Formats: sequence, structure tokens, C-alpha cells
Amino acid sequence: MRHTLSVLVENKPGILTRVAGLFARRGYNIESLVVGETENPTVSRMTIVVDGDDRIIEQVTKQLHKLIDVIKIQDITDEESVHRELILVKVNTADVAARSEVMQICEIFRATIVDLSRSSVIIQVVGDQKKIQAILTSLRPFGIREFARTGRISMLRGAK
Repeated sequence: MRHTLSVLVENKPGILTRVAGLFARRGYNIESLVVGETENPTVSRMTIVVDGDDRIIEQVTKQLHKLIDVIKIQDITDEESVHRELILVKVNTADVAARSEVMQICEIFRATIVDLSRSSVIIQVVGDQKKIQAILTSLRPFGIREFARTGRISMLRGAK
């Protein structure tokens, strides 16, 4: 099962290495890891997506609690939360008809064209994993030259 962990850590050099190393030493693969400063500049939030059963997640959580710079850990997999990813996609648009179709797809998915050249466009898409996958599927026939994708970021809904 895929789990999403929200981990608050002190914003200090080396904490990312220690957290990633903890997973690596135990042979667990991190599917996605996003780290960024919070509203408090001394604290960073890590959103970690990892595949594993409840026993593995419990083990990892216990080990994370032992790290001195870790403030709080939450498994938000089953919680009411909002998840988003960002992707930049470069798509071939060599002719006017293709460019027009790509622009229509962008409208449908509320995506934004952030760069335009004679032969390609770069599209920015923000959404959940299903939306990202759906637009990639729609754009594939035009020829995806490359894409860069962030990992999942998550936040609990409501007052939690």
C-alpha cells in the first residue's frame, strides 16, 4: 500500500540526507520526496510517499522519531487531505493544427502554456496524480519530448 507521511523537521543542513539514509539503510524505496520551508522559516515539511504495509510504515516512523531534528510525523494516508503535484511537459507542436489541439487539451485540464517555440510548447500542470496521468495520456500522441515532475505535496484539510 502507498503511504503518505508528513514530517516536520528543523530546517537545518543534513536532515534530508539523514531521513533519506534511514529509508535506504532499511531497503525501503521512497517513491516521492518533497521538502520545503513552512510558514515558520526554522521548520521544513517533508512529504514522503513510500510503498509498504502498515508494519513497515510503523517501523520507519519509530526510526524517524529517533532523529534529533524531527519535530512531528503524521501518516496522512487515510486522513482528509489535499494532494498536488506539478509537472512541466514539453510537447511537439510542429504544425498549426497540433498546436491548436494541444491548446484545447490545456483548457480542458486547466493547464498553462509557459513557453512557446516554433516546434514545441512547455505546459505547466498542477493537480492530483490522476489528473497528471490523464493529461500525459492526452498529450502522448503529439510527442512528449521531455517532462519534469515534482513529487506529491500534501496538507490535511480543516483545522488539524
